[in-house]
This record gives sequence, structure tokens and C-alpha cells, in this order.
Amino acid sequence: MDELDSTNSELLRHIQSYDNLSVIAARRQTQGRGQRGNKWLSEPGANLTFSILLKPDVLEAKDFMSITFLAASAVRDFLADEGIPAQVKWPNDIYAGKRKICGMLIENGLEGGRIAHSVIGIGINLNQTCFPESIPNPTSMNLLTGREFDPQQTLEKLLSYFDTGALAHAEELRSRYLHGLFQKDVPRQYRDVVSGEEFTGTIRDVEPGGRLVMETAQGTRLFSFKELSYIL
Repeated sequence: MDELDSTNSELLRHIQSYDNLSVIAARRQTQGRGQRGNKWLSEPGANLTFSILLKPDVLEAKDFMSITFLAASAVRDFLADEGIPAQVKWPNDIYAGKRKICGMLIENGLEGGRIAHSVIGIGINLNQTCFPESIPNPTSMNLLTGREFDPQQTLEKLLSYFDTGALAHAEELRSRYLHGLFQKDVPRQYRDVVSGEEFTGTIRDVEPGGRLVMETAQGTRLFSFKELSYIL
């Protein structure tokens, strides 16, 4: 579509009308949404902003992170094949080096202990080369490769990396995700969002339920989403 408020919002408004694996993309989003209630800012026509609707048959609510593991790994693998080494910054941002190239917003609907639907919103910086100062550490596929990317062709290629059959193999998906986890097994500086404390820690694992396992001088610490900030 030429313009939408948000591709996630559009799918959620008509969730019963769209089939499993429906995809909506917009050349311009007027109210793009990111994690933590942030806005997703994107130069109109320069990037790829889209959402995928999943209506999984047998995915239990406790396995909701499998969708994150699938989506993040798919984007990372796609970028690697485009000549861009990338890693997943927990839980689902994609970084090339220390710069963000992709963000995601995944919204799940539950029914009877199972996931009735999942809307996977993805924004990838394709051709944008100038970014607002309010956006920390951005980069784009164009900046990293010197190539211009056609949004529709790029979308079609990227979608081929989404093997939804892999959702039946939760532990394999988690291992695949961990293999390319940003700063895993390397001591780095972090901030505890709850206490404000800055500390040195080493990421060791991500639990099936999504908590980050961090090794520190004081022992192993577990962080849930929104409880940890990276100091880059």
C-alpha cells in the first residue's frame, strides 16, 4: 500500500479477514510503532516496512518466543546472503556491527492457552542514508553495500527465508537464534533499567521463555524484556 498508519495495526484491525501468511507492506507509515511504545521513523519509499500474519495451528502460548526466534533468524540469514554480517540484539533487533539495521514489533493474540494469531512487524533500512539525530546508531543496506535495493523485490526475497514449519521445532529454533546473538560470550557494559546500576556482564543464553541469562561478577542474573539496556 502507498500509505498506512501502521502495517501491524492494519492487520490487527482485520485479523479475521486475512488468511494465514498474509503480508502487508507500506511505502509510508504515518504511525509506525516500535518496541517499548517507540515510534518507528522511516523515510517514505526508502525502506521496507511490512507485517506478516501467522495463524499457527498448534503453537502453545508458552512457546511464544519461537516466533521471535524464527523472525530474527530469518532476517539475519537474509542479510548475510546479501553480504551484510548481522547479529540479533536481544530480543529482536538486528544489528550490523554496533549499528541497528532492522527492528521488529511482534504482537500475539491468545486463545485457550494457544497462540491464535501473531502479527510480525518488521522495518528494515534499505536505501536511507540520512537519519534523524533522535535515532541512535542507525545504518542501512545501502550504506553497508553501496547498492540500491528495490523494496518489493527485497520483500519477496526476504519472505523466502521464513520457514514457518520450523515453529514445530522450538529448541532447534532457539539454538539457531543463539548462534548469532549480539555480544554473546563477550564481557560488555550494561545498565539495569530497574535499579539504574551499570555493570559488566557476559550474555550466556536466552531461556525458552525469553529471559536473558547474564553472567556477572556477582553471579548469574536473569533479565526480562525492558529490564536491561545495552551501553554501546
